Amino acid sequence: MGLSARLRMETGPWDCRMANRVDEGADKNYDTKGFVEDMREMTVTPHVARNDTNRASAIDGRTTRHPGYVTSQTIRKRIEECFGWAKTIRGLRKSRFIGREKLDFQFVMTFAAYNLIRMRNLGVVAR
Repeated sequence: MGLSARLRMETGPWDCRMANRVDEGADKNYDTKGFVEDMREMTVTPHVARNDTNRASAIDGRTTRHPGYVTSQTIRKRIEECFGWAKTIRGLRKSRFIGREKLDFQFVMTFAAYNLIRMRNLGVVAR
């Protein structure tokens, strides 16, 4: 089953090519010629992180020249930072608990702590 068929099944019975233009952010592992072509065929702008390591990127200037691409990558970096912090500082790389409730509690407490640290760094003062 191709990507186009999967997207149509997940989003509804309408034809994706007839919808308004949509942006899709993805990891650098999706920087492949086939994925980018499938996205463009469905009128989806692929905001994929460029993978220039030992090869040419499938993302060209049509995508990267727009300010929306830069904004998308900036927001993506901000989101990745909090998960990286949770994995390295707060130990979410390996679970210490058994059971969904305990894991959920650890996740919520970890990101509550992250939000408190972020508020401190942003200079937010409680009233």
